[in-house]
Amino acid sequence: MKQQTIKEAFTLTGKGLHTGMDITATFMPAADNHGYKFQRIDLEGQPIVEALAENVVEATRGTVIANGDVKVSTIEHSMAALYAAGIDNCLIQVNGPEMPILDGSSLPYVEKIAEVGLEEQKSDKEYYIVKQRIEVKDEATGASIMLLPDNELSIDVMVEFDSPVLRNQFASLEHIDNFNKDIASSRTFVFVREVEPLLKNNLIKGGDLDNAIVIYDAPMDQKELDNLADLMGVAHKHVSEFGFINNRPLTYDNEPARHKLLDVLGDLALIGRPLKAKVIANKPGHTLNTALSKKIRQELRKVPVQAPYYNPNATPILDINQIRERLPHRYPFLLVDKIIEKGDSHIVGVKNITVNEPFFQGHFPEEPVMPGVLQIEAMAQTGGLLVLSSVEEPERYSTYFMKIDNVKFRQKVVPGDTLLFHVSFVTPMRRGCAIMRGLAFVGDKVVSECEFMAQIIKNK
Repeated sequence: MKQQTIKEAFTLTGKGLHTGMDITATFMPAADNHGYKFQRIDLEGQPIVEALAENVVEATRGTVIANGDVKVSTIEHSMAALYAAGIDNCLIQVNGPEMPILDGSSLPYVEKIAEVGLEEQKSDKEYYIVKQRIEVKDEATGASIMLLPDNELSIDVMVEFDSPVLRNQFASLEHIDNFNKDIASSRTFVFVREVEPLLKNNLIKGGDLDNAIVIYDAPMDQKELDNLADLMGVAHKHVSEFGFINNRPLTYDNEPARHKLLDVLGDLALIGRPLKAKVIANKPGHTLNTALSKKIRQELRKVPVQAPYYNPNATPILDINQIRERLPHRYPFLLVDKIIEKGDSHIVGVKNITVNEPFFQGHFPEEPVMPGVLQIEAMAQTGGLLVLSSVEEPERYSTYFMKIDNVKFRQKVVPGDTLLFHVSFVTPMRRGCAIMRGLAFVGDKVVSECEFMAQIIKNK
């Protein structure tokens, strides 16, 4: 699948939940591989903050990202809408320190995205594929969020509160396509008993009975309620029994749990890639959600390319006979067995290592190890198949090394290993020359890597 951005810009204006300021946010189309970025146009130099988990600096009552002293808060509702729409690249220009709260949900963003539409881009999407269980826990509260392998993204959320009004609730998103219908309109919520402490901490100045579900679940006389209303600048409301006291009734019986699911999605968008996983969240919050995203981002910073997924039962894109038609190499120097994945800018090849490889006779008889230079050669052959796919009659061309840089060998490759080569363009191919980056994996571990320049030349 290809990356996407919005077709044209759109703007939303409203109060900031915590500051109470009038905020305008403009969503702009962005180039391939741009990601999500927020730009503070009210500050000198109009600084940009990347919406990535490592930039989260606070997550108490909303997700706050920062670049030095430049902060943008309450980004989760807009992030969830962008992510659910399949948007990979967007610049959000905002004239204040937080995003507008609007009606407390993602629905206004969803509606604007639907209004302007999406534009497909040239670069392939890069997914983060969960291959084994990943979990973060808060031992003190028993809260946890877990990722399990799955072919698509789905989310289950369970919430539990010590409240006679809001006890246990469950919400589920079986497929991301259902977000707009089932989740997007779910509003944020607050307990009346929390309002005064939040106001004392300089928070929720822009909260009211229209942009949040307000839950009354602890005795409070009418005078106290009136004082709180005055502090928030909202109309007095007579309350005689426990329940939900916001102006608009609940959209769903489990709307609080659905909103927690919305928050989970918005915070997982900080991974910077669409996710393929089953998400199970028990009593989630922004702190826990962003801790999981940070854990994954830490892994991606070490190795930006995940080990390719390999299903040996799947039909290859190119089998050995098709490879032989395209590459001039023959025994004992053809070092790619099949191609299992190919996009416009990347390719994945497979080499099964057996003890019968001729180089093991001398390297080394008592401890067979695949020479590193042959791993690089195998990467280059895989990259050659990517380059040759750009020309007609590829069998009439050959690919030649021009330069090799940044070579690293991290682990031995021995008989019985299956090598997976992920080779991608670093820059677009120009005048028959391509700069590529290659990674060789055994299982989930990188065993070697390099950058190389190659040129395709027509055979005489």
